Amino acid sequence: MNPNVDALAVHHATISFERFFSETPARVFADFADPVARAKWSAPTGDALVYDETDFRVGGRDIFRCGPKDDLKFRAETRYLLIVPDRCVVSSETLETEGHNLAVSLSTMELEPAKDGVNLRLTIQIASSVGEDLIKGFESGNKSALEGLAAHLAATLQS
Repeated sequence: MNPNVDALAVHHATISFERFFSETPARVFADFADPVARAKWSAPTGDALVYDETDFRVGGRDIFRCGPKDDLKFRAETRYLLIVPDRCVVSSETLETEGHNLAVSLSTMELEPAKDGVNLRLTIQIASSVGEDLIKGFESGNKSALEGLAAHLAATLQS
């Protein structure tokens, strides 16, 4: 049992996003699978994300730090549970700071071919041990990441 979690204070949510990209599923998947590219587009404006370990494969994990550029106070670990190239990624993530667990999540990213591009659907099921504000932060951060991905894909298409 984790002494940092009050069982009555755990908040749960399911967050869903859908976004169309004028790219192939393979291109969107490649920019998600590449940690160098992902670090560029996934951090919200004013924040930073630094990978300490990356291993994008089933059973692999990424360990990263994130937060304001001058204070990467959050540590996260992503475990890859299912990867179907160009189609789907299912992963779990833990988020902590100073050794205190903040949240645990399960994410499913699905890529569905569409006319002239791909539809991306992202579903995140989250349990926050520190309240609803963290859930709002997950929602805002993931929305920002998808906007960053769109900008990254558009910029690399033009170059």
